[in-house]
Amino acid sequence: MPNDKYYQRRWLMIVLVVGIVTIYILRLFQLQIIETGYKQRADNNAYYIKSTYPSRGVIYDRGGRLLVENRLTYDLMITMHEAKHTLDTLALSSVLSLPIEQIRERLEAVKDRRRNRGYTPYTPQVLLSQLDEEDVGRFQELLYKFPGFSVQKRTIRHYNYQNGAHLLGYLAEASPKDIERDSLIAPGDYVGKSGVERFYDVVLRGEKGEEILLRDSRGRIKGRFNDGMDDRAPINGRDLTLSIDGELQAFGEELMRGKRGAIVAIEPETGEILALVTAPSYNPARLAGKDKGVQHKLLEVEAGKPLFNRAIMGTYPPGSTFKTAQAAIFLAEGVVTPQTPMSCIGGYPRLRGRPKCHPHAPSPTLAYSLSTSCNSYYCWGMHYLLDNRSFYPTIQEAFEAWKHRIVSLGYGYRLGVDLSGEKPGYIPNSKVYDKVYRGNWSSSTIISISIGQGEILSTPLQIANLAAIVANRGTYRRPHVVRSIDGMPLDSAYTNIQQTSIAREHWEQVVQGMAMAVSSGTCRGANFAPGEIEVCGKTGTAENNGKDHSAFMGFAPRHKPRIAVAVYVEHGGYGAAYGVPIGRLMMEHYLRKGSLSSESEALYQYMRNSSISYYNDI
Repeated sequence: MPNDKYYQRRWLMIVLVVGIVTIYILRLFQLQIIETGYKQRADNNAYYIKSTYPSRGVIYDRGGRLLVENRLTYDLMITMHEAKHTLDTLALSSVLSLPIEQIRERLEAVKDRRRNRGYTPYTPQVLLSQLDEEDVGRFQELLYKFPGFSVQKRTIRHYNYQNGAHLLGYLAEASPKDIERDSLIAPGDYVGKSGVERFYDVVLRGEKGEEILLRDSRGRIKGRFNDGMDDRAPINGRDLTLSIDGELQAFGEELMRGKRGAIVAIEPETGEILALVTAPSYNPARLAGKDKGVQHKLLEVEAGKPLFNRAIMGTYPPGSTFKTAQAAIFLAEGVVTPQTPMSCIGGYPRLRGRPKCHPHAPSPTLAYSLSTSCNSYYCWGMHYLLDNRSFYPTIQEAFEAWKHRIVSLGYGYRLGVDLSGEKPGYIPNSKVYDKVYRGNWSSSTIISISIGQGEILSTPLQIANLAAIVANRGTYRRPHVVRSIDGMPLDSAYTNIQQTSIAREHWEQVVQGMAMAVSSGTCRGANFAPGEIEVCGKTGTAENNGKDHSAFMGFAPRHKPRIAVAVYVEHGGYGAAYGVPIGRLMMEHYLRKGSLSSESEALYQYMRNSSISYYNDI
């Protein structure tokens, strides 16, 4: 009966049964058709996919000199199922001349399924890597004593060049984070950890090949699947040609011996970095051998922090090199004209002579102010821009307009060089000062930023890029250290022209001032070829908690420039003390293809043999 309670329950049971069957059908469809995990597990039980390693791309300098190549090395492989009952770690330690603790550590790592995905005791695993021929030869003579062991060939980096450690970078075994980040990386693989090796790691490492081997129900290898017809050969990595001039790089590192700081040289037209020197540095071969872990720890505690890439990571007050940017901005904003004179009483008159100036005649023109590095001139310029309401209705709007101009010159943000770890420096915005001074501030409150001090921070790379902008009269290409990649185009980010917010005619006035600084002003020491090659430059003496930093930026020749350079020497004192002579030597070495005049040769010997004492090793 329809009203019978058992009749109603019958329909409920039918619905439940149909629902359960439907759920099972959907789940089976998901497992067999959609999800591939179970199929992969079944395949893993039947096949062993053995990776075959490609040769990593080699690295050349701009002149075709081979800087980094590959060298044959060996991995010691272990099949745990075959070795576990007869493994003598003490004998293995003796044969390989390695601490027994290291071998036991590696054995535990091999068996750790969390770190070694896809581990099975029936297939070969990497126990030790980067064994040399002597180690392998000694081991193979006694191979009969070590069942379950085998040797696998692979290549590692070999450095033909003792310079450029920070830009070349180094390789190390992939960390768990590397493996998690990139599914193509497996335990035991080597990946780039810094420099070009890291930034271009995917390009350099190529693609691993595969050999498909059959295995039985216990995981033992029984031969090749399909006679190797389905194997895939490895694809070698692509070679790189750097924009670096190997001789200029080595020359710069010699000049920076015993000092801390950086040199960056750029070809203005292309943005190609000709030299990227960081001091102190180290021989890149130290982080290429099997003891690189020990060497890395030693470098971490060495005085001067040689692992720190000051050229792109060091942030410093730019000092008076910043005045070139300020001059262009004041002209673009209409604050001054090329002929606008400014008063100077040995310093800024509105603040009773502070900041101070070096002795010089009053500045009748903007170009003259650059040649004498007049602090007062740029304090006046900042005063007129920020405090004169005829330009902007509020100081906040005026400051943001100034910041917009500075940012267009490559300050305050990363330039995007093709090296990892670049720092952006620091350019404050008006909100910073509103917060600190509660909205009650003027140019006098922050006057130090007008001369590249105070809160302003920049990297040597940014200062060199500014030199390239001036050389190009207002444009630049993003600085980069790789000139070409074998078989593929360079990223357009490094070939497209970047426009600044300042017109060419304003930069011509800055060029004039920098030329005067070399011919008759603060940069006279940079004039290595009077009447032959016209050099443009600007000194910088950056105040610091201790002895001032010595800085220089410049380019040559004045017309059709071929090199722009920035030098920054920590605690070097006046810009003319270290920055100018080092900058001069770098430009002369490059433009004269390594030939120095007798005067410059004497200067080179003096610079390379001079050192600066550092009492606070920070």
